[in-house]
Amino acid sequence: MPDERTNKAHANKAHAIIVMGVSGCGKSSVGEKLAEALHLAFAEGDALHPAANVEKMSKGIPLTDEDRMPWLDRIGDDIKASLEKSEGIIVSCSALKRLYRDRLRAAAGGNLFFVYLEGSRALLMKRMGERKGHFMPASLLDSQLATLEVPTGEPGVVTVDIDDTVEGIATKALEGLATLGVTG
Repeated sequence: MPDERTNKAHANKAHAIIVMGVSGCGKSSVGEKLAEALHLAFAEGDALHPAANVEKMSKGIPLTDEDRMPWLDRIGDDIKASLEKSEGIIVSCSALKRLYRDRLRAAAGGNLFFVYLEGSRALLMKRMGERKGHFMPASLLDSQLATLEVPTGEPGVVTVDIDDTVEGIATKALEGLATLGVTG
C-alpha cells in the first residue's frame, strides 16, 4: 500500500508517465486518453526513434540495447525538460527491460510512473495485424516478448490488462495511477 505522505508529495508535482508494453498493446491510444484525462502533453515515443532504428525495424530486424540507448536518452531528455518546467508529460515507450526503465527514472529524477499494458500473444498479434501504416511488423512481436522484463513489483508501476476497450483500459490505468497519488 502506498505511503500517504508519498502520495501527497507526488500530488504537488508535475507527473511524467510512460505508457509501456510490447508493440500492439495500445500505448499510443491509451497514452492519448490518459493525457486528455490528466491534462498533460502526450509524446509519441516511436516518433523519437532515430531513422536508423525505424529502418531496422521496418526490415524486421530487432533492435539491440545499443540501438535503443540514444532513443531512451532522447525520451529521458524530453521528460526531464518537461518536469523542469513543472509541466507533466505522458510518453509512449516500450520500456521492455528494467535497465531501460531505470535509465528513464534517472533522467526524470524519480518522478516517473509507468502504466504497463499487458496482454496475451494472441490478442497482441490480432491487434498488430489490424493496424495500418505502422513500421513495426508483427514478425517482431516474439522478439519483443522475449526481451520483455515484466515490471511487476517495481515502484510506481500500474499494470492494466488490455483485453478491453481503449476507454476501459484508460479508466483502469487512471484508477491505478490515483492509488499512487497521480491525479488530474
